[in-house]
Amino acid sequence: MSPDNDPFDAVALHLARAGYQRCEPAILQPASIFFDSGEDLRGQLYLTSDLSGADYCLRPEYTIPVSQHYLASGLAGESAAYSYCGPVFRYAPNEPSEFIQAGVESFGRRDLEAADAEILTLALDAAGVAGEFDLEVRIGDAGLFSKLLESLDLAPQWRRRIARGHSQGKSVAAILNATQNGAAHDHSGVLKVLEGADKKGARAFVEDLLSIAGIASVGGRTPGEIADRFLEQAALRGGAGVSAETVSVIERFFAIKGDPDQASAALRRLAADAKLDLAAGLDAFDTRLGFIAALGFDLAALHFEASFTRNLDYYTGFVFEAHDRARPAAKPIVAGGRYDQLLQTLGAAEPIPAVGASIWVDRLRPDGSAK
Repeated sequence: MSPDNDPFDAVALHLARAGYQRCEPAILQPASIFFDSGEDLRGQLYLTSDLSGADYCLRPEYTIPVSQHYLASGLAGESAAYSYCGPVFRYAPNEPSEFIQAGVESFGRRDLEAADAEILTLALDAAGVAGEFDLEVRIGDAGLFSKLLESLDLAPQWRRRIARGHSQGKSVAAILNATQNGAAHDHSGVLKVLEGADKKGARAFVEDLLSIAGIASVGGRTPGEIADRFLEQAALRGGAGVSAETVSVIERFFAIKGDPDQASAALRRLAADAKLDLAAGLDAFDTRLGFIAALGFDLAALHFEASFTRNLDYYTGFVFEAHDRARPAAKPIVAGGRYDQLLQTLGAAEPIPAVGASIWVDRLRPDGSAK
């Protein structure tokens, strides 16, 4: 795949001129750093190993490698901005396994809402230099949903289960039904043994079972991670469920969509009715909209959906994706969001504010296809 005489050059130049330093991490990456990025990405990796048995993969995306570059640069905790443009590799049925992705990552800025607005508008502008698009931009806020779950009367296991299901695009009903009627019953014997057991002993029991079976990992998960998932399922089986009132609040939250200003008002009504403290998150939501408008973007092109999420687990705040209205069934041209916890997961001493966006350069061509 050649980037020559393509949207590649126009997009890369636009991002660099905006002050985002070019960063091109190695194509061959340690596979382990991508295993916690979500079920979808984990299943799309092109994996290999060296003679020592260490697992590697072809670079499936840029955010994590660029984040590691930032941490190794000596600037960790300080403000820094990077751009990239090059090939990434993922398996997906009936789609090219190699494609060009451009984007930007902003680290260390404390003016979170202003940084969110800059990343969104810069990415959309960069897509625009490659051609004329009538974009509809869908936005959401994973941070607001996290605050909602924290404010509700939920057991920690249920909070994690609902958050995980939401990140996978599942409805509340699907999440609850999966717990009551789904895969948990396939392992009912193990779960019955684990119910009520102390965590340390139960974890050791599951790890021993996997060791006896000769299982080192499943889908990128270690025995310890598999054990923790079994323990969570056992706790959900043995504990209290989710009240109808709580389910109603979550479903009402997910149903809010449309004009961002009207959505903000609806979210505030929900918070007042359910006596939930979402004021800080909603104030940040409104502030972000103000910054987006101040950068000259028409807010009428924004469509808010409270249920919207990206399929990468590291997103923890503002999320977005942009589609060409002329191709409503096509995949997004631009997508991104805030991921303030990722840098600590990768080794930083504490969370570092971070937000970024990716541009699918191949989709900027008139036919939206890879070259």
